[in-house]
Amino acid sequence: MLTVVFVASNRAEAELIGNVLKGEGIPVVLRPVGVPQMGDYAEVEVMVAESEADEAREVLDAYACQ
Repeated sequence: MLTVVFVASNRAEAELIGNVLKGEGIPVVLRPVGVPQMGDYAEVEVMVAESEADEAREVLDAYACQ
């Protein structure tokens, strides 16, 4: 089962966050939310396996402090 660990404001931010997590060995799924017509400017959920969620949040917390 997948869990949302971050909601990015657009596709570029989601890809950046996804790359941070992938760099730590955490597989990521990006899922657009909202109005499809917004394309790359719609919010995007960054999702990981439920078993990886705590580690992903720790990685993101450390990333945010940089």
